[in-house]
Amino acid sequence: MDLRKLKKLIDLVQESGISELEVTEGEEKVRIAKQSPYPTAGAANWAPPQYAAPAPQAIGAPAPSSVSLDDDDDEDQEGTPVNSPMVGTFYRAASPGAEPFVEVGSTVKVGDTLCIVEAMKLLNEIESDCAGTVKAILVENGQPVEFGEPLFIIG
Repeated sequence: MDLRKLKKLIDLVQESGISELEVTEGEEKVRIAKQSPYPTAGAANWAPPQYAAPAPQAIGAPAPSSVSLDDDDDEDQEGTPVNSPMVGTFYRAASPGAEPFVEVGSTVKVGDTLCIVEAMKLLNEIESDCAGTVKAILVENGQPVEFGEPLFIIG
């Protein structure tokens, strides 16, 4: 590639809104990248998302539920709640593309994995402490959870 073509490509990158251009002609390959005056977002600039602190509660008060139970659903919602043993992030599956551990209507035994709560980069499997059928999943995937917050209803 001759210098006139290179100069023309450099001018195009500078004048346009693009930050990078790659051109291949036969076996020759040229990549032109514009440097930004601002630092790129990297691991050093990353900050975890901030969450609002929960409202204070009296000792012994039940943890707030993220789902309200209607009077019509009382028969379906009766059962044993499975509460979060820690503060963290709730995940229904082992990885983003994997099938959830349980669905509403799944039958579980004592010790079956129900979900994962990630706390401080550690993935903690939450196991069922009772046998029965999953009646309700009270938390959305990827949602932060508090200690003692109900995650599932098993009946």
